[in-house]
This record gives sequence, C-alpha cells and structure tokens, in this order.
Amino acid sequence: MFDPHARFRQQARWTRALRDYLFRETGLRSARRILEVGCGTGAILADVPPEAPPPHGLDLNLSRLLRARIHAPAALLTCGDARALPYPSHTFDITFCHFTLMWVPNPLQTLREMRRVTRRGGHVLALAEPDYSRRVDEPPELAPLGRWQADALRRQGADPTLGGRLADLFVQAGLRLVETGELAQGPGDALTPEERELEWAVLEADLAGFVPAETLSRLKKLDELAWASGERVLHVPTFFAWGRVP
Repeated sequence: MFDPHARFRQQARWTRALRDYLFRETGLRSARRILEVGCGTGAILADVPPEAPPPHGLDLNLSRLLRARIHAPAALLTCGDARALPYPSHTFDITFCHFTLMWVPNPLQTLREMRRVTRRGGHVLALAEPDYSRRVDEPPELAPLGRWQADALRRQGADPTLGGRLADLFVQAGLRLVETGELAQGPGDALTPEERELEWAVLEADLAGFVPAETLSRLKKLDELAWASGERVLHVPTFFAWGRVP
C-alpha cells in the first residue's frame, strides 16, 4: 500500500543539499520564527536543525498533521488553508514550502500570503516544484508513463507544469527574487532499487482505474530491464526559488 510519508521522505532526500544551502544562506539557525506551508506528515520539519527555533507547520490535511506530531514533535502545528494563512502579518523570518505550490488551487495567492506573514527583509523559499511537461523518459517505449502521470496529477487537482513558472510567480507575488534554478537531482535521478519500487507504487496508485493493470505490468518489466541494462533515463526537471520580502 502506498505510504505518503515514505514518498515525502524520498522527496526530502532529493532536496537535502539544496535545503542545507538555502537554510544556511537565509540564517535559519539564528531565525526567531520559521514556517513550513504544506508540511504534510512532517518529513521536512523533522529535518530542521535542533539549533533552529521550533518550526511552525501548516497543512489542510488533518490526518497528515497528526502524523507530523509523531515525526516532528517539536513543531507547532496548525490545520489551515495556505491561501489564507492564520497568522498575523510580518510574523516569520523564513517561510518555505516543499512540493506544495503545485497542489494548491491558487499558487499566486499562496505566495502572496507567504510574503504577507514574513517580516520585511525576511525570506520566502519554494524548495521544489516539478515541471512534468519536460519529463524525459528513455527508452522511448516508456514515454507514455510521463504523460499518464501528468494527466493523473491534473485529475487530482495539481498543476504538473508549475515548476517552469515558479520564478515568474515569485515576481508576481511581490517578492524580490534572489536565486532560482533547477535541482541537481530530482524525481527519477539516480534512484535506488527501493526508490524505484516507491516510484512505481506512486504510479500505480495514480493510474489505477485509468490504465489497464496489464499495461502497467508490461511497462514495469520494461522499466526494470532498462535500469538493469543501463538504458533507463528518468528525469523530471524540478525548480526552486528564493525571494526576499521588500
């Protein structure tokens, strides 16, 4: 059975080096208050260094927040909507999100709210947002997987192309863009066998009822053979952005 926390931990591994860099540059350890918007089950909150202040975390999904209490017991958790953050203006030194903006109905409004609750001169970080329209699959027989997954994300209410527009959204939200770019390693790159199994668990959960099971089984076998022979390429461009509040 697909476990969201296992997926969130996998995503956290992809961004660990970037987070270390951005948290160092933005002064996480000396910050007074920090907030993760869309904290899910606490995979990122659990990685916040103990020298930093107890992090605040917000998510709309109460069941995931209950798991976050277990994985990040020091965090101060709130169930709420990212489009209308339940905090006073200028509360936080650093506000960040991680694979979140693609899932909210209005990412621009969410970024404006993240800017609002961050103090002047503070930092707003979007640590990872993918663009599945640029997904690369080799051998070409596996290319349908990318299209099907993008369609599945849309059915779930996500925007699978948001990563490509991330920098523009930061500017539109009134943030001063400091740095943006593509993650050196993202979904699909250098997957371990265990991560490949998790990737397939996500695919099978997303595509159940839309792609015949026998088709998925055939493509999974082809995928395994391609990894074994060294022919497999799977890359989903994933972007980050760092902005400051004017």
